[in-house]
Amino acid sequence: MTTPAEQATAAASGNAATAAFAQKSRSGAASGTERVDTLASELLAAVRDIVRRHRVTYAEYDALKAWLIQVGEDGEWPLFLDVWIEHVVEEVANASREGSKGTIEGPYYVPDAPALPADATLPMRPDERGTPLLFQGQVRSVDGTPLSGARVEMWHADDDGYYSQYAPDLPEWNLRGTVAADGEGRFAIRTIEPAPYQIPTDGSCGTLIAAAGWHAWRPAHLHLKVSAPGHQLVTTQLYFKGGSHIEDDIARAVKPELVLAPGAAADGAGHEVRYDFVLDPA
Repeated sequence: MTTPAEQATAAASGNAATAAFAQKSRSGAASGTERVDTLASELLAAVRDIVRRHRVTYAEYDALKAWLIQVGEDGEWPLFLDVWIEHVVEEVANASREGSKGTIEGPYYVPDAPALPADATLPMRPDERGTPLLFQGQVRSVDGTPLSGARVEMWHADDDGYYSQYAPDLPEWNLRGTVAADGEGRFAIRTIEPAPYQIPTDGSCGTLIAAAGWHAWRPAHLHLKVSAPGHQLVTTQLYFKGGSHIEDDIARAVKPELVLAPGAAADGAGHEVRYDFVLDPA
């Protein structure tokens, strides 16, 4: 039998990410010709400057064309852009945010995860491996007002580093859920601590990583989207103090404010941690 690692190929996960992105609304992306002209012209000027400064050869140029074509054939444009570009877009987009820090969404978000109560356990297999984690906190506005009924969406990789719907043999909504906070904005989510993982390396992104001598690792992290009526949604990731690749995350998405320090759980089973979210008014 093949293992999940052998089946969760770059092509399979890349094509799944591309298909998911195709369904994403892009209604806010309309730009006038002047804006498009500015961005496209400066991007092309930067590329031309690199060619001149580094005296790029025709062999290197052809290798680049072949690689760009392969990225598309592998369905890895969402992976490439989310790993190496999105952290800068997020930084610019949220520069004025006063509340909780955000970071990249990444390519593995799936909307409409199962609705769960304020005190909940994420869907998981009966024999789900990993250290149990109780993640709890409160959602408030920047003025300190608790946000009744806030939505806390959580998704993350399993103990092998795989995401449901992006690797075979995982239940559809494994380790994914949408929790409705209580009247005081409080929530408690039981799950397992995810593992660090490598982004897929058997496709075109892996070719770039190998050619450049980079590593492909992301630190262990929880993904969250937190929202409430009349407030700005925050998309973020939370990491674990002392975890591998906190200092050299390939996606450059780690921020000091996003690093958790779980302690021993009160019931003796695994770890627990509190993290509150503060949302900016819309």
